[in-house]
Amino acid sequence: MSTNRILLGKVIIAGQLECLTGLHVGASKDNMEIGAIDSPVVRDPITREPYIPGSSLKGKFRALLEKALGINDRRDIGTKNNPVKVHVCDDDNKAFNCNLCRIFGSTGKDGGKNFPARLIIRDLKLTTDSREKLSDIDTGLQYTEWKFENAIDRVTSAANPRQIERVPKGAEFEFELIYNVEESSHIEDDLKNIKLAIELLKLDALGGHGSRGYGKVDIKLNPISAITIEHLKYGTAEKKVDCPSFDDVSNITALFKGGKQQG
Repeated sequence: MSTNRILLGKVIIAGQLECLTGLHVGASKDNMEIGAIDSPVVRDPITREPYIPGSSLKGKFRALLEKALGINDRRDIGTKNNPVKVHVCDDDNKAFNCNLCRIFGSTGKDGGKNFPARLIIRDLKLTTDSREKLSDIDTGLQYTEWKFENAIDRVTSAANPRQIERVPKGAEFEFELIYNVEESSHIEDDLKNIKLAIELLKLDALGGHGSRGYGKVDIKLNPISAITIEHLKYGTAEKKVDCPSFDDVSNITALFKGGKQQG
């Protein structure tokens, strides 16, 4: 089935992700300077701008959708000292028929073949407007803010202060997902589940410390575009369509109608 995966086209889902509260997606701390931030955010090494890794967004989408779909069959993909249990189909045939794995991919087990993800999630970089606004803020940090917190010992009342770096409320990031169309009969279900993951994220939290108010986001989508391989090859206008939202993707399904993997 999936050994000869044929790409029929692409669906582009783009827009803006806005921070409704401070956002912390953490990076490793390379030094132990006195007075330095205990928990910095991840930054572009060249521009020093904070960004949201696509892997962070993908992991959150996958975890939320796994729970929403009621999938309880989980496999340990971690190590002996750090077990991590998530749902991952054991081979490509199972993944092809799995609403979760055919979107986000799976790693085969005991000889089972991998199923590469159909969904590509780009790193999210600051919009031009947010970059300009954040460059003018006076927090002592570049583009970000300090968040001072205390952990209080319940017995001795001793304080353990820490400093967490956050992207401030109101910052916006460019948001882009690319869905690879490989089977026309899966388009409607897959896009419906991608929409569900987006809506769940808006009611959850992205990044760390979500239970303490961090990471509330809103996602504003542009019209969704679909492009066939024929359009990319020859530029034929009838092989490219737009739809206003996820609410009606019938024109996208019609564009690829009859297309399927062969193997």
